[in-house]
Amino acid sequence: MSDNFEPKNDLEQQLLDAQEGNLDGDVFLHQLMHSQVFMPVKDDDSSIGGFQTSSKAIPLSLEDSEGTNVLVLFTSPERARNFLEDYPGYEGGLLERFGKLIELMGIGYAITLNPGCEAGMDLDPDMVTHLAQTTFTEH
Repeated sequence: MSDNFEPKNDLEQQLLDAQEGNLDGDVFLHQLMHSQVFMPVKDDDSSIGGFQTSSKAIPLSLEDSEGTNVLVLFTSPERARNFLEDYPGYEGGLLERFGKLIELMGIGYAITLNPGCEAGMDLDPDMVTHLAQTTFTEH
C-alpha cells in the first residue's frame, strides 16, 4: 500500500488496516455493516411544467463486463469527487449505514467501495447476499 492514502475517518483506517493485513477481513466486514457510507444519487428529474412528479433518488450503479449491476459507494463524500466528474448529474448523495443500504437494495447487485482509490474494495453479488442475510439475522 502506498503512503499516498491518508485515512479521513475510522472506516477508512479500518479498510486500510484490513488491506494491510492488520485487521481480520471478517472483523472489517462486521464494522463496515455498521458504518456510514456515501451513496452518490441523482434526482429523478421527472417534472411537468415545474412540478416534480417523482422524489425518487437514483443511486449510481454501473454494469460490469459480465452484466452485473454494481452499486457505487464511498467511505466519504470527499472520496467521491474525482470519480463523479465522469458522471454528470451525480453531484449529490446520501450518507447511510452500509447495512441498511444492503437491506434495501435486494439481491443480485455487486458493490464497489471507493472505485478509483487505492483504498477500496469490491464485493461480488454472492458476498452482498451473504452480508444481507447476516444483517437480517442480527436484528
